[in-house]
Order: sequence, then C-alpha cells, then structure tokens
Amino acid sequence: MNWANVKLILLREVRDQLRDRRTLFMIAVLPILLYPLLGMSFFQVMQFLREHPIRVLVVGAPESSALPKLVVGDRFAKDLFPIAERAALMQVTVQSPEETRRLAGVEPIEQARRDMQDGNYEVVVYFPPNFAESYQQFHESLSHDDSAAANVKVPQVEVYPNLAKDASKAAHRRVTDVLDQWREQIGKQNLAERKLPATTARPFEIATLDVAEAGQHKAALWSKILPFVLLLWALTGAFYPAIDLCAGEKERGTLETLLSSPAERIEIVWGKLLTVMIFSMATAALNLTSLGITGSFVLSQLPNFGPPPPLAILWLMLALVPMSALFSALCLALAAFARSTKEGQYYLMPLVLVTMPLVVLPMAPGVELNLGNALIPVTGVVLLLRSMLEGNYLAALPYIPIVAGVTLVCCGLAIRWATNQFNTESVLFRESERWDVGLWLKHLLRDRDNTPSFSEAMFCGVLILMIRFFLSFTLPAPHTFRDFAVLAGVTQLVVVATPALLMTIMLTRSPSQTLLLRRPPLLAPLAAVVLALTLHPAVNVLQTWVTRLYPMNEQIVAELEGLLGNQDSLWILLLVIGVLPAICEELAFRGFILSGLRHAGRKWTAIAISSVFFGATHAIFQQSLIACLVGMVLGYLAVQSGSILTSILFHVVHNSLALVIKQATPALEDPQHWLHWLMRDASAEGQLYHWPVVVLGVVASLLILAWFHRLPYARTPEERLQEAIDHQSAKWQPS
Repeated sequence: MNWANVKLILLREVRDQLRDRRTLFMIAVLPILLYPLLGMSFFQVMQFLREHPIRVLVVGAPESSALPKLVVGDRFAKDLFPIAERAALMQVTVQSPEETRRLAGVEPIEQARRDMQDGNYEVVVYFPPNFAESYQQFHESLSHDDSAAANVKVPQVEVYPNLAKDASKAAHRRVTDVLDQWREQIGKQNLAERKLPATTARPFEIATLDVAEAGQHKAALWSKILPFVLLLWALTGAFYPAIDLCAGEKERGTLETLLSSPAERIEIVWGKLLTVMIFSMATAALNLTSLGITGSFVLSQLPNFGPPPPLAILWLMLALVPMSALFSALCLALAAFARSTKEGQYYLMPLVLVTMPLVVLPMAPGVELNLGNALIPVTGVVLLLRSMLEGNYLAALPYIPIVAGVTLVCCGLAIRWATNQFNTESVLFRESERWDVGLWLKHLLRDRDNTPSFSEAMFCGVLILMIRFFLSFTLPAPHTFRDFAVLAGVTQLVVVATPALLMTIMLTRSPSQTLLLRRPPLLAPLAAVVLALTLHPAVNVLQTWVTRLYPMNEQIVAELEGLLGNQDSLWILLLVIGVLPAICEELAFRGFILSGLRHAGRKWTAIAISSVFFGATHAIFQQSLIACLVGMVLGYLAVQSGSILTSILFHVVHNSLALVIKQATPALEDPQHWLHWLMRDASAEGQLYHWPVVVLGVVASLLILAWFHRLPYARTPEERLQEAIDHQSAKWQPS
C-alpha cells in the first residue's frame, strides 16, 4: 500500500470537510455553546426544584396526656424532625370533631381519595376513633402487669397516599418518617415511666464511617460521566463525516472520479478512515473539554465536588484513539452501504441501539472490572476508564492488555468490513429505488434462485429469533421432564425448522441445494464423528472457562439438573437433546441461512453470521457463547463437505457426549474404573478431562480439519468473484 496516496486522499477529505459549515458547527461551535447553555439551564431548573410545603390532612388526631404532642398548630411538632426547620415544609390540617362526626358514615379511604383528587392534600393520616382510649388502656396496664398490656390492642394508624403521583409518594415517605419518630418518642416515654433507660430498646447505635479518601467521591462522579460522553461523541463525531465522505460523494458524483484515480481501494479506505477518525477525536475532545470546564463551575456549587482529576485527560485521550478507530470504521462501512445521505442517517439509530447497551452496562450496580467483563467490546473500555479515573491503578493494570487486545481485534474487523464494502461494486454503486410491496412479492416468488439470497437468509435468522423471543413468554416453564421434552420439541420443530423449511419451499427452486441434501465425500461422515469425539475435551475445558468468567445462576442450574435427573432412559434423553436439535438446527442454520449468506462472497463471513444466529437461539448466555463457537466448526464442515449430513452427525455426537458422560459420573467413584484415564471428577465444575487428553484431542482435531480443508468445495458465483478480486489486488500490491 502506497502511504503517499493515503496522505493525498487524507488531505483532500480533510480540506473538503473543513469547508463544510455543518461539520465545523458540530465539531467546534456546538461543544462551546452546548454545555454552558446546559449549565445555565441547570441553575434555572433548580429554581423549580425547591421544596414546597406538603399538605397533610390528619383525621382524628389523638388528644391524650399519655401521648407526646403530634401536631402543634398547623405543623407537626418540631422535635419530630432531625432538623427543626424542616417542620415548616409540612402544612398540617387537623379535621375538626364536628367534621369527623359528619363524615362518620363514609369509609376513610373514600374520603381520603376525594380530598386528594380535589388537590387539597398530598397525604391523609387517619386515626381510628378509639385510638386514644385504647392507648390509654394500654398505658395504664403497663403499671400493673406486662401480660395485661399484651392483651390490649391499639388500633393501627392508617396513612393514605396516592402512590401513582410522585408528589404524594414523596410526601408519604416524609409523613411516615414523622410518625416513626412520634412512635419512638412514645416508646421512650413508656420506658422512662418504668424507670428504664432509653437504651433498653436500642442497646447500641450504628455508626457509618466513610473510608473513601479525599477526592474519591469527586473521581467516582466524573468516572461515570466522562466515559459515557467520550464514547457518545466519538460515535456521533464519526457518523456524520463518514456519511458525507461516502453517501455524500455518491450524490455529488465525485466518488467515481476518486475511484478512477491511481490510488487503490484500500488506500482510499484508509484515507477516508483517517479523516473520519480525526473529526471523531476532535469532536469528542472538544466536547469533553467544554463539559469539564462547565461541569467544574456547576459542580463547584455542590459540596465535595469539583473539577475532574488531573490524570483524567491522559486516560481519556488514550482510550479515544482506538474507540474513534472502531466507530469510524463502522460508520464508514455503513456510509458506503447507503445509497444517499438520507438513507445513511437512518443507520445512526440502529448503530446507537447496538452500542448504547454496551456503554450503559458498566453503570449497572454490581458490574465491576473483571476478566469476563474485560472481554466485552466497549464495555471493557468503559470499566477500565472508570477504574483509572477512580485511581484504582493496581486493580486495572492486569486488564489493560486484555481490553486493548479485544478493542484492536474489533477495530481490525470493522476496518476489514469497511474495506470489503469498498471492494464490492454492487454495494458501492447501489441505485436508489422505490419499494413496492406487490412488486417485491412477485419478484420473490417469480425470480426464485436455486438458493436464497443474502437478505432472505438474514430475514430467516431474525424471524427465528423473534418467534423464539415471543414464544418464551407464551409457553409455561417446564416442571417435569415431560414438560421439558414438549417445550424442546415445540422449539425445534415450530420455531427453528418450520420457518426455514417454509421459506425453502416458497423462495427457492432447489430445496436439495439450499439445504445441502447431497451425498458427502466418502470418508466425511466418519471424519465428522471422530472430530466430535476429539474436539469434545477442548469444548469441555472451554465451557469450564466460560462458566468461570460468567458464573451461571444457581437456581437455573438446579432446575435443569432436576428436570434432566427425573428421566432415567438415556435413549429418550439422546432423542430430545441430541438428535432432534441436531436435525432441526442444522437444516435451518447450516442449510437455509448459511446457503443464503454465502452470496455475500466470503464463506467465513457467512459461517460467522450463521453461528451468531445459532448461538442466539439458545436461552442461556453461557450456552450461547459455546454454541456460537461450535457453530463455526459446524458451518465449516457443511461448506467443505457440501452436505448437511456431516454437520448433523457432528452435532448429534457432540450433544450426546455430554449426556453420556453425565450418566457415567457414578463410575468415577471407583478409582479402578478406566474412565479415570480420560477425566477427573471436579464436582463443582463438572467432569474435566486430563490435560494430555485435551492436548491430544486438539492435535487430532486440527489434523481432521486440515483433511476437510483439502476437500474441493463448490463455491458460489459471488465467492469466485471475490476470490478473483482478492487475487487481483494481491497481484498489484507493491512490494
């Protein structure tokens, strides 16, 4: 690749973007204006958030010398508040005895509902008519006999809020705090009359001593704000320049001129990518700067808060480079796919919807930086930034290489995707068209091909996931193995197999070619069975690592073991868990979906996408990760052998091995049993193979996969064309 051409394209694109007033406004002007205006709005809104007096109606307020004062005038007694001045924030109306007698036939809750619906009060406190007399009897019995006091029941005090309204909900909390203080005063008074110290009811106090060092509260606040703003603006700052550099050039007619220049496609991609990265980083940096300056003034008005930690700028800038590269590559690929700037802008929301959960997940309570979370793209970066901003350097240090590695891999994949978009003429020069439902349906049924299209395969995968999602809320949870078997059968036959088979019949001309219903090479079925046996130890170890990284819910594990443990027949278990899913899932994911996805031009892209769909259909997250990785092997076997039979056999043996090993667990209790040569008993983690067995299994699996690699497989026209393009690009690659 000639970096001089990349430099020329970079300068051209940057110059064009700097001439665009909208780009300059988004990058430079908006951050300068946005956050000061938000700060001014914050102070303006604070005027409306001042506390207003809460209106409370007290019905049947008790008047007894044995009780402490609850209401004084139109306020609750000041000694019921930790801060006496807060008594003024509660305006109390005591219903007169005449009014109480007049409403004697009305239910208290009905009267309270009327009073609050009229907007007169936020809360109504109701004392039963015999409250004072009952308490007087209780009080007098205390001086005679404790058992007599236990027989006297004081009616409960009823509080009527409207919890559907926020104002009434807040008033309810404050009124109940006042009543709790009043009840505690009554208890202290009773103890004092019996000459018992007040500590009798509370023999000890609970002291809260904050161990946070100076500045940690400030750092904790900024660690939640700054990473979120960094990623949000890095994404936003990359999206609009990418749309203008790709979809905008299509509309202006300048893209053809650029593609006809001596620069290669990869050089054009890198030039545009670096341009988008520059504007993404500039947008994020200016927004962070403006936010930091404005936030320092705003938060300085609050106690214990101030400007961000000094090292925050360093950590944010280090994280900004790879994240800008990732978002820039994703935006560039989507922009190249778009026919126009209008269509390109539609892709922003799906991209945000995919990214935001990864950004918001670290803000959930209990989500900390660990090995499992560090392997999640974007989430690991946010958690690492939070730890660095909070000053937890030693805790964050081991995870820096892991987060950096995951982020770089994601950047590489995103850049490769963007490059593929520029190398695909059908994507780069798609024409705008009006969509008509009738014509589209006629096209689907009339112009059918031997195998489904890429979009039809994607639709089938999404349809299966949607049916799976809604059906999970419809069918009841299984309580017996019979229920589990019925649920598994409905899921496999109705959710997985039926959509794929119906779409095969309706949308393709050759079901056998679509579903790979062909005779495999002579030794391929046997090789698939042996591969399932040799690969199982490695999968078992991988499953153990996954459950360590992401521990499974103990209740779910117990329920599954209870359901499967109720069935003694191994053959029924093999049919329900081994054979039925293998047939249905392979026909859907390695049949219809994989056949359609291969029209994208790259078999590994098709295998990866079909594996993601395959993994997503599994209900348990840990199971989905393993299924996704095993799906890569299944897809490779189906492509290389050209037959669904090889992947079905592998799938049956793989699923059945777990059941057979579980049935053989009691044999491990015998030290002389031959299974001890293969595995050891790890009760907490399942049966684990000995490491020599795992290593030998991996070596044998690689040899079998190498044998499959040498098999000649039928390429799609798109795959042949893509191989020719890749070969031509490599031929003209400068040394």
